[in-house]
Amino acid sequence: MAKKNKQIYIIEDEEDIITLLTFHLEKEGYQVNSTTNGSNIVNKIQENMPDIILLDLMLPESDGFEICKQLKQEKQTEHIPIIMLTAKNEESTIVAGLEIGAEDYITKPFSMPILIARIRKTFRKIKEFNKTTEIAIEDLTINEKTHDVFIEDKKIDLSTTEFKLLKVLAKKPLWVYSRLQLIDAIRGDDYIVTDRIIDVILVSLRKKLGKYSKCIETIRGVGYRFKPLKNGK
Repeated sequence: MAKKNKQIYIIEDEEDIITLLTFHLEKEGYQVNSTTNGSNIVNKIQENMPDIILLDLMLPESDGFEICKQLKQEKQTEHIPIIMLTAKNEESTIVAGLEIGAEDYITKPFSMPILIARIRKTFRKIKEFNKTTEIAIEDLTINEKTHDVFIEDKKIDLSTTEFKLLKVLAKKPLWVYSRLQLIDAIRGDDYIVTDRIIDVILVSLRKKLGKYSKCIETIRGVGYRFKPLKNGK
């Protein structure tokens, strides 16, 4: 059975297909949301932030290829895998969809067991990918790809600079970084970072990290380090 927190979003104009997909996917343990059209689709997706999108390419009032492009061009949604549902079995259609960022495809009429197998395969790929992009320390998880930070199952909202600082420190626990090294790590092309700004960012970051705030230690006269909690306390 799939974990309850795995969410799938269906973009499909045929209500019967949505009903069929929803029934079988919920039976597998997935949470399902859907829409019958592509209007304001980026906003709709951002409101739900699914783990996988099932996208019908032949929507009556929207171009499935354009929807795929929109989602892949938005920073908040570009990482979400898209499985195309298409009535066209032409090689050119499939190749075009894959080239603009779709993860996989399945042709209509489709076999439900095959579709579910494709979804499971996609989740396995996500899991393998996340292994290389996640920093996990006890129940603190930092995803370098999506810039998400979780403590237990609660998402922590960090600014870009807060995220960069936390990532640098947590990537090498107990490693002491000087202020200059931290400045180099978070400095952007369009703004200047000073010692004072580093201090301000760290104060804000500590406030957001709850029990992990004490993990960011000040090493007097040297800099800062991330020291993991003992027994998660």
